[in-house]
Amino acid sequence: MAKSIKREVIEWAAFFLIGGGLYFTGYHTEVIGTLQRIVLSTGIFQPAENEANVLADYDLVLEDLEGNTLDLADWKGKPIFLNFWATWCPPCIAEMPDINKLYQSVNKEVHFAIISVDEDREKAKAFAKRKDFDFSIYFPKSRLSKAYESTTIPTTYVIDTKGHIVISQRGMAKYSSDAFITYLRGL
Repeated sequence: MAKSIKREVIEWAAFFLIGGGLYFTGYHTEVIGTLQRIVLSTGIFQPAENEANVLADYDLVLEDLEGNTLDLADWKGKPIFLNFWATWCPPCIAEMPDINKLYQSVNKEVHFAIISVDEDREKAKAFAKRKDFDFSIYFPKSRLSKAYESTTIPTTYVIDTKGHIVISQRGMAKYSSDAFITYLRGL
């Protein structure tokens, strides 16, 4: 009996040490994101087309990691993939490699704005540098319009060439599927 209690105390202590170590070093987000990436790989979470015809708002100015500005209006008439994310968000971390894969497949046909909502830009810069993604990371330089307001991250919007938001995906999704790539190319 005493042996089983001692073993249980050791197991719980190990659990809390590992959990605390991950939390205090900041790696818990990446570990949880990795676990969620496994779930994403099953294809359970797929983006779905909107039923309503919501118009995009091109009145959005973004700034990249080097301080260069981008006016979303410059992309008017072209398909756009907008993704709002943060370094502290495990589902965001989970879908980033998949978004990078999508970017590699369709970046010549679709414009990408991967927008960090992190208050600490340096964290987002360090994350992007460490992960070495192919797409650019942006920060909002102007106020977000109602069209892009969401209480959930990640949130992704796909805008077609006519200026309609055809996809509003709240939460993570698998974007690099063949079906979604074909859909984007059809815009």
